[in-house]
Amino acid sequence: MSDRFFPDGMPPPLADTITLPWWNAAAGHRLVVQRCAACQRTRHPPAPICPQCRSTDADWKELSGRGEVYTYTLVHRPMAAGQKLPFVVAVVALEDSGGLRMISNLVDVAPADVAIGMPVEVVWEDMSDELAIPRFRPSRRGDRSAQEASP
Repeated sequence: MSDRFFPDGMPPPLADTITLPWWNAAAGHRLVVQRCAACQRTRHPPAPICPQCRSTDADWKELSGRGEVYTYTLVHRPMAAGQKLPFVVAVVALEDSGGLRMISNLVDVAPADVAIGMPVEVVWEDMSDELAIPRFRPSRRGDRSAQEASP
């Protein structure tokens, strides 16, 4: 990702003992979800107890970073000084996640070109050496497939 999406005035996200493994993976440009060690149900955001079986044992599953736009909205009012408008906030259905969805921003696409069902892939916004935020852009893999299929 070439441009920073967050303006400099935006406060960074905070990590706690439950979310720290997620933030550490993100700093290494790895998209992970928490998974119950007892029943294998995945969850995001991370939580201390499995909502399915109530187990407190969990591990982490690495995802491909691919998905599709489940729904989205266009934001026309800035949340912080310096934000470029409009921008897209999307709910992304994550491939190979056990049905999880993640809220993030779509980048590298004109807001008018966004569509429900659009294939997307994760791209990382490096805020510092220790902090990276996942964003999503139209899937380059999907673009190649569409180009190869066209006459």
